[in-house]
Amino acid sequence: MVNERATIGLAEQIAAEARALGFAACGFASAAEDPVRSDRLEQWLGDKHHGSMEWMEARQRHRRSPQGLWPEAKSVIALGMSYAPALDPMALENAGDRARISVYAQGRDYHDVVKKRLKALARWLVAKEPDAQVKVFVDTAPVMEKPLGEAAGIGWQGKHTNLVSPDHGSWLFLGAIYTTLDLTPTEPHRDQCGSCRACLDACPTDAFPAPYRLDARRCISYLTIEHKGPIAEEFREALGNRIYGCDDCLAVCPWNKFAAEAHAAREFLPRAELTAPRLAELLALDDAGFRALLSGSPIKRIGRDRFVRNCLYAAGNSGDAGLVEPVRALADDPDPAVADAAHWALKKITSTL
Repeated sequence: MVNERATIGLAEQIAAEARALGFAACGFASAAEDPVRSDRLEQWLGDKHHGSMEWMEARQRHRRSPQGLWPEAKSVIALGMSYAPALDPMALENAGDRARISVYAQGRDYHDVVKKRLKALARWLVAKEPDAQVKVFVDTAPVMEKPLGEAAGIGWQGKHTNLVSPDHGSWLFLGAIYTTLDLTPTEPHRDQCGSCRACLDACPTDAFPAPYRLDARRCISYLTIEHKGPIAEEFREALGNRIYGCDDCLAVCPWNKFAAEAHAAREFLPRAELTAPRLAELLALDDAGFRALLSGSPIKRIGRDRFVRNCLYAAGNSGDAGLVEPVRALADDPDPAVADAAHWALKKITSTL
């Protein structure tokens, strides 16, 4: 058994190594189940706020706690890597002929970048503590990264349910290392949202039934990324020109004034072709063109059909007569959701001419 002093010393060394690898935040939490976290998860699922993300419910038992997924785990190393944008995420709000892509998806796929750094930290830890066992996770397993990040003191879950750091704002990619080492937990972070409700008021689709509660079924990120088939007409205008994700609730958070542009990982710098892409060019993409354009991007996983469907909703909201022909060309698309979106967009554009 490692004594407390040695354990604290090791935690400090881990945090230092994490910083050297480009992580902006590092903290430690127990791997045991927390009843409050578990109850919140159960309520969220019970309210069906997860929409069609069936894996959330199917693996609820594993998601409830780190030990539910890996019984031997004793500690969680919670980590955050900054992707704070250099440009205003809202700058294209009124640019009808352009598409808006969420800041996090304009660079390299964060799954690959963050996991590479997590593995490097895990290798370093095992080399230092040969008896330690570790598992690394970044948004691809039943892990509650945000509540664990709060428990580990790297931030708190804001009213928009995302993690907020007093030093790095809301722009953090989260990862976790589960380990059999018994590390001293960091003091959990206290909520510092106060009376602010900027994120709640900014949501275009009223996806927050209450502070700290998100109904994914109304969230633009969910609708443009996870939702299959046609998007309900009640949300189509609210999409505006957002074709992949939404940054609104993050962009208005006052704590982001403390977030500096991310320099730790150059992979997160936006690709020029994704910062302000023309809708006309995106509408012309076939499957091969889509794959070529989005190679190495997290956007690639939604496929050409869902991507073009989103672009058609944006075209419909643009009021741009120049998009009529590119939209019309998709009216008989083999994918029913694309064809439906094309007919809606045509009707919407021509009604404004």
